[in-house]
Amino acid sequence: MNDFVLNALKLLGGLAMFLFGMTVMGNALEKRAGSQLKNILANLTSSPLKGFLLGMGVTAVIQSSSATTVMVVGFVNSGIMQLHHAIGVIMGANVGTSVTSWLLSLTGIEGDVLWVQLLKPTSFTPVLAFIGVILYMFCKRQKTKDTGLILLGFAVLMFGMDSMSAAVKPLAGNESFQQILILFSNPLFGVLAGTILTAIIQSSSASVGILQALSMTGSITCAAAVPIIMGQNIGTCISTILSSIGANKNAKRASTIHVAFNIIATLILLPLYCLADYLIERFVGFSVGSIVVDPLIIAIIHTVFNLLAVVILMPFSKQLEKLACFLVRDGKKEEHTQLLDKRLLATPSVAVERCREVAGVMAEISVNSLLKSLDLITNFSQKGADEVRDDENRVDHYEDELGTYLVKLSSLRMSEADSAEASKLLHIIGDFERISDHAVNIVESAEEIRDKKLVLSADAQRELAVMLDAIREILDLALQAFSGRDYNKVFMIEPLEEVIDHLRDSLKRRHITRLQRNDCTIEMGFVLSDLLINLERVADHCSNVGCCMIEMTHESLDVHEYLTKLKAQPNSEFTTGYEYYRTKYSLA
Repeated sequence: MNDFVLNALKLLGGLAMFLFGMTVMGNALEKRAGSQLKNILANLTSSPLKGFLLGMGVTAVIQSSSATTVMVVGFVNSGIMQLHHAIGVIMGANVGTSVTSWLLSLTGIEGDVLWVQLLKPTSFTPVLAFIGVILYMFCKRQKTKDTGLILLGFAVLMFGMDSMSAAVKPLAGNESFQQILILFSNPLFGVLAGTILTAIIQSSSASVGILQALSMTGSITCAAAVPIIMGQNIGTCISTILSSIGANKNAKRASTIHVAFNIIATLILLPLYCLADYLIERFVGFSVGSIVVDPLIIAIIHTVFNLLAVVILMPFSKQLEKLACFLVRDGKKEEHTQLLDKRLLATPSVAVERCREVAGVMAEISVNSLLKSLDLITNFSQKGADEVRDDENRVDHYEDELGTYLVKLSSLRMSEADSAEASKLLHIIGDFERISDHAVNIVESAEEIRDKKLVLSADAQRELAVMLDAIREILDLALQAFSGRDYNKVFMIEPLEEVIDHLRDSLKRRHITRLQRNDCTIEMGFVLSDLLINLERVADHCSNVGCCMIEMTHESLDVHEYLTKLKAQPNSEFTTGYEYYRTKYSLA
């Protein structure tokens, strides 16, 4: 009895270490592969095969099919991914999760030869743990620390696996344990057991690892292992189901496809396995189900099952989509995709990229709103004025959504690069929001010109036109630099902003001269002064965007110090740009 209690405690401790190690390693892998995960947004295609490879690759990197499928639900809910794109990715995720079982199969290596002994986790994981501790404690670069955490997580995972194996070994001769295993040999009970276990711990990789640890007793046969593994694939769907709660119809359909794929695969492959086992035993006299499995055989079964499921069901991707649409039908009320899905917060690097995309849409609305307002100065229309105000409300909504989301995102554990980008995005969306505010201010000045029937002199109109052209160009540069990620444009913003500052001063001086000659009214002067203030501040916000873009590109750069030095150099890029724009927007 005492031995039973001690072994039970060892099993729980080993399981705790195993799950903790898997979590640490998975999170560190995700942070370390942040830039690669971002590329997922650019690589989505309509090809199921490419989607399959993508899903398999991402899952192999982050060691979690649940994380990948939850990510897919978030993509579909946000409108980033179409439903038919998601099918191949989900199938790939199922195969990608097999990588963990192959790593864990190393615990079953036996042999007295030195190189074989070195392959055993008990031989090399202490070395990995030691290297991991050194990297994590003594290195300053975050990526190096993440690499250290990957090694530490893997070492803890393997230590937990070894502890579980040692704890269950005494069960090999236990009659009660044998009876339980015989019960699981019933395919239905085996599938049910695998489903429930995986649903509880919400990780098929972890439940397969537990099965591999139990297999070290030498008491588990294929008859028990095969149904349990199939059930584990069904149980892992619980994470996707939970993530689809509160999502739109297409996101729920993506979750339904994941569940349907695994259930249909089990309904097809389990009877085929039972039939094959029966025929082999009938004609050869040997039962496949009686084969005693070890961690390596379990990894093979897990991989073969997932690959066969993909081979059988991938040609029927369209039918799976139709089945999902049939099971989750359209409601009477049309649903709208969310700008930012909270499910993506589980993968911060992807969430940051999504924020950048949404901020790009916000920036475009803001810039277009300002451009509309400039046209209204000389060609006013009430419809145009209303559009500018509507755009400003939309930009405010975008800023609220993005600001709240980015604050939540900033509280999560991210790589230094992602954390810096999230911080810069918070500043940039503030600048674009202010640009839309200035658009409304310009509309109000245009309305005052119309209501009071004010007229600019011919010289004032010509000079203002030069200023407006310069503003249009700096807005275009800021938008291309941010949304188009054209870093060549970034370094042209500051020289133009400097020219706009001088244009504002020149226009003010020239207007004072016209007032002294009675060529312009004081009332018109007030309106012109307001216009110039708003236009110059728009240029300032474009400059702020440019500076943030420079900081994003050069993480450790003090941008203000950099620009000060650049302006002081006689043959610098800034000086060349300044001279170009000074000539282009000359008032002479």
